[in-house]
Amino acid sequence: MARKSKSNMSEQYLEENKDQIYENALAEIQSFELPLGTTLRSVYDDQPNAHQRFMEKLDACIRNHDREIEKMCNFHHQGFVDAITELLKVRADAEKLKVQVTDTNRRLQDAGKEVIAQTEEIIRCRVQQRNITTVVEKLQLCLPVLEMYSKLKEQMNVKRYYSALKTMEQLENLYLPRVSQYRFCQIMIENLPKLREEIKEISMSDLKDFLESIRKHSDRIGETAMKQAQQQKTFSTTLQKQNNINYGRNMHLGRSRILESKNEITLKRTFEEDDEHEEEVLTAQDLVDFSPVYRCLHIYSVLGDGEIFENYYRKQRRKQARLVLQPQSSMHETVEGYRRYFSQIVGFFVVEDHILHVTQGLVTRTYTDELWNMALSKIIAVLRTHSSYCSDPDLVLELKNLIVVFADTLQGYGFPVNRLFDLLFEIRDQYNETLLKKWSGLFRDIFEADNYSPIPVANEEEYKIVISKFPFQDPELDKQSFPKKLPMSQSVPQIYIQVKEFIYASLKFSESLHRSSTEIDDMLRKSTNLLLTRTLSSCLQNLIKKPHIGLTELVQIIINTTHLEQACKYLEDFISNITNISQVTVHTARLYGLSTFKDARHAAEGEIYTKLNQKIDEFIQIADYDWTMSESDGRASGYLMDLINFLRSTFQVFTHLPGKVAQTACMSACQHLSTSLMQMLLDSELKQISMGAIQQFNLDVIQCELFASSEPVPGFQGDTLQLAFIDLRQLLDLFMVWDWSTYLADYGQATSKYLRVNPSTALTLLEKTLQSCWLSLSAGRSHGFPSCRCMGKKCGSCCCRGARASFQPPREWAGARDGAVPPAEHQPVLYSWIRALGCKGIF
Repeated sequence: MARKSKSNMSEQYLEENKDQIYENALAEIQSFELPLGTTLRSVYDDQPNAHQRFMEKLDACIRNHDREIEKMCNFHHQGFVDAITELLKVRADAEKLKVQVTDTNRRLQDAGKEVIAQTEEIIRCRVQQRNITTVVEKLQLCLPVLEMYSKLKEQMNVKRYYSALKTMEQLENLYLPRVSQYRFCQIMIENLPKLREEIKEISMSDLKDFLESIRKHSDRIGETAMKQAQQQKTFSTTLQKQNNINYGRNMHLGRSRILESKNEITLKRTFEEDDEHEEEVLTAQDLVDFSPVYRCLHIYSVLGDGEIFENYYRKQRRKQARLVLQPQSSMHETVEGYRRYFSQIVGFFVVEDHILHVTQGLVTRTYTDELWNMALSKIIAVLRTHSSYCSDPDLVLELKNLIVVFADTLQGYGFPVNRLFDLLFEIRDQYNETLLKKWSGLFRDIFEADNYSPIPVANEEEYKIVISKFPFQDPELDKQSFPKKLPMSQSVPQIYIQVKEFIYASLKFSESLHRSSTEIDDMLRKSTNLLLTRTLSSCLQNLIKKPHIGLTELVQIIINTTHLEQACKYLEDFISNITNISQVTVHTARLYGLSTFKDARHAAEGEIYTKLNQKIDEFIQIADYDWTMSESDGRASGYLMDLINFLRSTFQVFTHLPGKVAQTACMSACQHLSTSLMQMLLDSELKQISMGAIQQFNLDVIQCELFASSEPVPGFQGDTLQLAFIDLRQLLDLFMVWDWSTYLADYGQATSKYLRVNPSTALTLLEKTLQSCWLSLSAGRSHGFPSCRCMGKKCGSCCCRGARASFQPPREWAGARDGAVPPAEHQPVLYSWIRALGCKGIF
């Protein structure tokens, strides 16, 4: 029993032990802390049915857990439901929260951008700071080099060349190797040999300074030399006048000398403006220090390089000569430009002359002569060019005086100046051209200001004033009492005075040229001839051609030119008096004013004819004929009466003109009027003319004939003026009387009544009248022929009988309205009918 009990207890113990093992295994599986492999192995390592038992234990455990879960779920179910309900309520708030979070994130990103930018800026600034630090370090390395180079340049500027060489040595050996990698160091290294070469050539600096000094002072030296020459010339002129005081001189030569003295005093004052407070005149040695050239010449001579120095000096002086001889572009504008130009040239050659006399071999006479010849050619070319630009005669005259002083100055230093005096004769021509241009403007102003009416004089004093200005003589006018009128206008004495002033102006240029009185007289006459034949003639021609110059002005111009032509002999006497040359001298030239004023007068006469014709054309253009009128107005047209009144008043002004001129103008006007009226009838654009229009036209021609017979200009013989309208008169008579039988019978005979009627003219007018007649017939109206009053009905007289017998108008014309023309296909038949009226054998 005991064994059995013990055995049962053992079995029970084993069972309990197995159950404990299974429970431990399950606990281990649930904990997931220990490795499952060991646990499962402990389960399966026992009895064979251990797996089954373990599974049972596992199922029991699962069921226990399920019961616990179920209990728990039952316990927490209501809470779960409440939690779900609460979660659903929170979802809407979660959406709002999500939106707020998104917006907050966006704003945070936007705010972060500025932070990022500031961060980048800080990074950039730190990079710049680092670069600046690097630059500062490099500059600190380069500054000693730059300071040394600046020191070198300063030493070169103050001519401390030894110190400059030491500085260059320090740069090359100590400073430049430290910064040799920089570009400016390479430039310094390249410049150092050039600086050494410059120092090697320092021996030439004194000469260069001297050359620069004389270049700067050459104009001052030349001005001083020219002033001295002018003073010497003035003194010589005074002595010569005193020596020649016993010789006979005419009044104008004395006046010329006075003018010359005035010019010399003016020049003298001009040269002395800068030195009026100085007590003594400075010389070239006072203005320039010549010691450098002496010193350099001695040094080079001792070193055996005297020839190099001489060549260099001459080469540089030639260059300076070319610079001095090169004028400013605006030199021709003022006299100061010429004065400075001449002063520089004189100063240059005064220095050369001084060097020639105080040195031995540096310059030679051959060298100075060669240099002067080259300069003289250049001077002449420059003066020719720039004087051609001068348009002011006063400036040209001052230029001439400067050239004279310039030539006298250089001649005093031994330079030949004959070519300069030859140049003055060329400039004299230019001076005359500028005078002609100036006087051309004066003449134009005089003509513009003239009122082109006779000069009124109220008393003897005014009459004497006019006579003192212009040599006018008229015994008939002298007999008249005051007030009275001189025939010429105000421009005549003004033109005469200006011509005399021109002669005086031309004379000024001839002074101081050492020319004889005969040559001066010849020059004055030639220049005066140019003034009359070219300038005054051109102004007169232009005046005559101006549109605003009317017939009255043209008549006065003709009268003025007549008096100016008569005054030419007084101008010749005036020139002879101021030059003291008799007009009987063989070589004395004559003035060509006679031909000038004759040509101007002929041009004015031609312009009168032209303007008369133009005025007639203006009246003709306003003519307004009704070419289809059935009867005339019974009186002449208004435009024609206005034209005749205009011609009468115009020809009354012609009383002061030569008779031939007035007669020619009157005849030309009548002929032009006749031609214009004839052209009006034969105008190709005029297609029809009624007999009433021809009658009106005849009344106008009658008025023209009455005007011609009234002798508007005296001097015509018989009916000479009326013959201008003979062609019109015979043509109109032929149509007014309709005397075709007589015309056809007497055609070609010298005694024909209608001898001046041209067949083609008659045919043209006949076609126009018959065209008008036929249109009247087709419209049922009278054609207006003088012998027919059929009014479109059957008629046995004149042209209607022949017309109706030879031609019947088509039915298409029967209903034609007034003014209609025949159809194109019937016009050739109409014209053949016209020619069938008896003109076939003529046309």
